[in-house]
Amino acid sequence: MLYRHFTTQEEIDRAYDPMMGRDPLVLVKAWRERSEASRDRHRASHKVSLDLPYGPTLAERMDIFHADTPNAPVHVFFHGGYWRSLSHREFSFIVDDLVNAGITVAVVNYALCPQVRFSELVRQSQAAVAYVYRHAAELDVDPEQLSISGHSAGGHLCAMLMSTDWEGAFGLPNQLIRGALCISGLYDLRPFPWSWLQPKLQLSGRDVQEFSPLWLPCRVPAPIKLVAGSLEPEEFERQMSSYAEHLSQQGQTVTQQLLPDVDHFSILEHYLNDGCFVEWIKDFHGL
Repeated sequence: MLYRHFTTQEEIDRAYDPMMGRDPLVLVKAWRERSEASRDRHRASHKVSLDLPYGPTLAERMDIFHADTPNAPVHVFFHGGYWRSLSHREFSFIVDDLVNAGITVAVVNYALCPQVRFSELVRQSQAAVAYVYRHAAELDVDPEQLSISGHSAGGHLCAMLMSTDWEGAFGLPNQLIRGALCISGLYDLRPFPWSWLQPKLQLSGRDVQEFSPLWLPCRVPAPIKLVAGSLEPEEFERQMSSYAEHLSQQGQTVTQQLLPDVDHFSILEHYLNDGCFVEWIKDFHGL
């Protein structure tokens, strides 16, 4: 066996193929068009800071979409792309209803594999959250009201942020995150060295051990919401359930939900039109 009951790379590839017949070029083109329209709206009202550097490398940039509320709650979003594609620029479309609810939103860019090692993706994600917390005053946000969410690979990164020893590694309080929403995340990296992704990810055995949230303690005492789509491959639901059980065993406040009639990509529509993601993030902040 390569992983669980899977005996071949082809089986693993099928089990973790989120496209399920989708055309990726059409999908990404639509995201880019919607996101550019969202940035244009926020530019017109002078309420966006684009490509704000949060670290020393070119990849370490974020777009900040500012709410009208002074000292606003702040939400930090991490995009997907299986750790090896896409950027923050495809995902501006998720911010509008959150900003309208009085929440400032940071959409984070990070370097991709194989240009950097997997560990660097995690470090940059940590650095992004640390930057928002430490620069809260100049961003006009409340550092005690910081929440996170992420989709697919971004869901994995959010889980890693919940496993970060913020006090020991950054000198920040372990309570700095008020809540996390992990959407269609991957929490056990063991299948991926046997998959088509390995030439891009170049995961070592140590990487799998150190960066699989399923095997790590959760250090941030905040509620975690896990979601997947009913039309996604079954492994996404199974990984979600396994991670939920792992968190529950540690006494973490966790909920899991399989959302009906959405796949790995249409699930992001729940950020729009006052969808459930907006309501859940507002709940993190008591709004």
